[in-house]
Amino acid sequence: MTAKRILALSGGVGGAKLCQGLAQVLPAGKLQVLVNTADDFQHHGLHISPDIDTLLYTLAGLNDTKRGWGLAGESWAVLNALKTLDAETWFQLGDKDLATHLWRSGQLASGATLSELTATLASRLGIAAGIHPMCDNPVRTIVHSPQGDLPFQYYFVKYACKPVVTGFSFEGIEQSSLNREVSDLLAGDGLSAIVLCPSNPFVSLAPILQVANCWHRLRDANVPVLAVSPIIGGQAIKGPAAKMMAELGLPVSAVGVAKHYQQHYPKLVDQWVVDTKDGNLAADIEQLGITTTTTNTVMKNADDRKRLAQFVLDRV
Repeated sequence: MTAKRILALSGGVGGAKLCQGLAQVLPAGKLQVLVNTADDFQHHGLHISPDIDTLLYTLAGLNDTKRGWGLAGESWAVLNALKTLDAETWFQLGDKDLATHLWRSGQLASGATLSELTATLASRLGIAAGIHPMCDNPVRTIVHSPQGDLPFQYYFVKYACKPVVTGFSFEGIEQSSLNREVSDLLAGDGLSAIVLCPSNPFVSLAPILQVANCWHRLRDANVPVLAVSPIIGGQAIKGPAAKMMAELGLPVSAVGVAKHYQQHYPKLVDQWVVDTKDGNLAADIEQLGITTTTTNTVMKNADDRKRLAQFVLDRV
């Protein structure tokens, strides 16, 4: 097992599952995760960081596996009270989850950074991995559609991904700076590999890759960059990635995702991991100059996550 660290790039649920597997397989503290924050938004005056919280709750073993988001064993007294006030309740926040948002929002108002607060939350939850917001600057994903521009959470939650997408932009990204700890990590020689988790390439990983041209730093880090395909058999396990690809006129396949990365982030990915269902596509991906391997990439349980994590690490 490598004594150096692994840097994983992650969005929400899919990325969190692989990160949980990596955290179980790697020695304590060797996993470092750079997390998308372009999904963050203000709701009822609170700062909500959906992808960070999904990762924290999953690595701490506190996530609700049935719903696929939030904390297990939640209660909904505040949400029900908001309904009696005719307040917006389309973004459902449980009572325990609200404690996180209340604390974080108050600390941010007092001058703390999102990076500092995320590290504190990880420590209090007993998480050994380093969890790093992609930046401390506000970056916000905007979904473009024929119905107009939509903040990401409106598209994703309020309108349940129903609007057709025509593109994406990331407000504030030009003024953003890459997380300092990850920047220092990339500048040193403490990494053995970089893993692009099976997260949405357009709204989960794209903001991370584009923060201060982070993808250039990753490409030039002189360590292998491995990507796990978020598309299996023409479908996404969870989320709107496949729908987005179809609406953008891209092939809905592991090849389509690989071509997307090669076009927008040339020579970034060295190795591509696809599901056994897509083994027949390996030759097409290899024609792009990317080494391709196949395994079962569906993560239904903890054993699946550990197995896939070990498979990825064995490629390093």
